[in-house]
Amino acid sequence: MSNYKMSTKCVQSGYRPGNGEPRQVPIIQSTTFKYDSSEDMGKLFDLEATGYFYSRLQNPTNDYVAAKIADMEGGSAAMLTSSGQAANFYALFNICNCGDHIVSSSSIYGGTHNLISVTMAKMGVTATFVSPDCTEEELNAAFKPNTKLVFGETIANPALTVLDIEKFAKAAHAHGVPLIVDNTFATPVNCRPFEWGADIVTHSTTKYMDGHGAALGGAIVDSGKFDWMANADKFPGLCTPDESYHGITYAEKFGKEGAFITKCTAQLMRDLGSAQSPQSAFILNLGLEALHVRMPRHCENGQAVAEFLQSHPEVAYVNYCGLPGDKYHELAQKYLPKGSCGVVSFGLKGGRAAAEVFMKNLKIAAIETHVADARTCCLNPATSTHRQMTDEQLKEAGVPAELIRISCGIEDKADLIADISQALDSIK
Repeated sequence: MSNYKMSTKCVQSGYRPGNGEPRQVPIIQSTTFKYDSSEDMGKLFDLEATGYFYSRLQNPTNDYVAAKIADMEGGSAAMLTSSGQAANFYALFNICNCGDHIVSSSSIYGGTHNLISVTMAKMGVTATFVSPDCTEEELNAAFKPNTKLVFGETIANPALTVLDIEKFAKAAHAHGVPLIVDNTFATPVNCRPFEWGADIVTHSTTKYMDGHGAALGGAIVDSGKFDWMANADKFPGLCTPDESYHGITYAEKFGKEGAFITKCTAQLMRDLGSAQSPQSAFILNLGLEALHVRMPRHCENGQAVAEFLQSHPEVAYVNYCGLPGDKYHELAQKYLPKGSCGVVSFGLKGGRAAAEVFMKNLKIAAIETHVADARTCCLNPATSTHRQMTDEQLKEAGVPAELIRISCGIEDKADLIADISQALDSIK
């Protein structure tokens, strides 16, 4: 459905029922699938035929929804995972081996920062973190001979920095490696990173794509444009035989369009098993069908709240790229002309103590370890999602201790502003 508009893709892509088949995506709640002969099943294990044999690797419900997300992003193939964290780990580890190196924006979600800087470091994969505002010279200086990929977030969580996708893609491709972009906050409704040079996109579908706090999930989408064989020596996992899977060379057998997702499924999902359940995929699809309707409302509310906060005497600063004076406003006009997201971050003049009083007095907005939901929620990252980071790391990531992240839902903006106003008035 690549020629259709985004709103049509949200509703129609991925699943096209035949005559007399269910109109809604069916939930195939089965771990296994029956075949008439070992020969038939063997063809599946040899990747010579398409089909299903065990839901840890693939399931029809998941594949319908993954196909929708791939179409929305303009990619060639996609897969679902059990969480956004699993999606990022699989996307990175599908390329990197022990002894390899990653270049990453320093302004990323705290859990992803920890994944790269701590957990993957224990696996022998090192990283250099660069400011998203770095010059091209500084960015290129971060690369090493063993660098295998570049990573960043379209809109960083929760710092709300906007990634200059073209700049990072240019540097990645100059060094013969792909750019992976986490597009969770923008969603393909507001930005499609492939159009700006990214090669692989990830999502925490738990956020806006689901949109109702109902189901954990993640997604990986491949653009199908990166030529792995052009720098085959950098990517042995994709460009040399996989002896754990019949000696298949993924880049040769499946080409640019299918190699990455096939390897990620046949190798990583097989061995690590972070599969999304069919029930969760079904719930995700319901959220996707209304994503194009919800995102403009999230952006409208985020803009209104940001403007209100900017004028309030208790507020020291506001981070929201929709504000004309924001540091990332110009980049947002380029990459996010239809709007960014409903997430606004700000600091209070009274610091951490004032932040605690403010959040305690909110009535509509709930304190949750969540974001990008139909219901407004609020968080102090330094004491929750980013608490594993030092004060220096918090500053580097753009999330100082006094920072509050408020995720504007789809309620009436006047009610949200009134709630925020009374909570701010409670600060003495």
